Amino acid sequence: MKLARFLDGAQRSVHCVVRDDEVFPIWQGPPGMLADWLCLDASTLRQLGDSAMRAKPLPLASVRLQAPIARPSKFLGLGGNYQSHLREIEHLGIKAPEHQVWFNKQTACVAGPYDDVVIPTLSDTVDYEGELAVVIGRRCRKVPAARAHEVIAGYMVCNDVSVREIQRRTQTMTLGKSFDTHGPIGPWLVTSDEIDDPQRLSLRTWVNGELRQDGNTNEMRWNIFEQIAELSSVFTLEPGDILATGTPAGVAAAMQPPRFLKVGDVVAVEIEAVGRIENRFVADTTMTSIT
Repeated sequence: MKLARFLDGAQRSVHCVVRDDEVFPIWQGPPGMLADWLCLDASTLRQLGDSAMRAKPLPLASVRLQAPIARPSKFLGLGGNYQSHLREIEHLGIKAPEHQVWFNKQTACVAGPYDDVVIPTLSDTVDYEGELAVVIGRRCRKVPAARAHEVIAGYMVCNDVSVREIQRRTQTMTLGKSFDTHGPIGPWLVTSDEIDDPQRLSLRTWVNGELRQDGNTNEMRWNIFEQIAELSSVFTLEPGDILATGTPAGVAAAMQPPRFLKVGDVVAVEIEAVGRIENRFVADTTMTSIT
C-alpha cells in the first residue's frame, strides 16, 4: 500500500492511499497523523486501506503530494555506507569508517517530493545524495537485527541534500545536512509488505536529465536491519522516525572538478518499487524571520 498526503483547496492535510493513477482520501487531519497510523497492526492498516478504496478517487495528477511524514521525531542519516561511494571519495582523503557513522538532519529540513529546494547564500557547494529512507513503525529499543523487520513501517525515496563546505566544518555534519528544504522525501510511503527485499533495489539519480548515480541497495556495508539494531541499542526509535541509509557513487563532490548544484537545476531520484521524487533548486530569497 502507498500512503501519501496532499493539501486540499483550503490547505488542509488530506491523507490518502495511492493506487495506480488515482488517490483515495482516507482522512483529513493534522499533518502528523500518518505517523500515528504506522503503529497499527498489519491487519488494521489493511482495513484502513480497504476502506479508502470505497472513497471517491481523485486523479493523482490533480493533487500535489506533500512529504508523507511532515515532522518526524528523528531524521537520521548514515554516512559512508556504500562501497562505490567510498571508492569515489578516496582521493579526497576520506577513509572507510570502522563503525556506523550517523548524523542528525534537523526535522525542519523536510520537504515534499516535488517542492523547491533552496541553495543557501552561505555556500554554493550544494550536493545531492539519492537514498532509500526507512520509516519506523513501532516504538522500539534494543532490537536485534534478526527482528528489525518487525519495526519497519515502510520505505520512501529521499534526497539527502548536503552543503559540503558546511558539512566539513565539524565531525557531526549536522549543520551541513540540515538546511531548510534539504530533506525532500516521498512521493509516498510504501508499506514494508510491498517490498520483497529492500536490499536489492536499484537507485538512480539524475541532474537535468543526466544520470549521475546508478547503484543498488545491495552495496550497503551495513544493511537496514543492522542499522536499526545499532540505533536502537542507544536510544528509543519511534513511529515516523526516518533513517536515510546511505548513497551510492556519483555525488557532485567526488567529481574532478566537482559539479555542485546551481540555481535552476532539477534533481530526480528514483528507487525501484518505491517511487520517484523530483525537485528544482532555487535561490535563497528568505529574509530574517522572528515570530
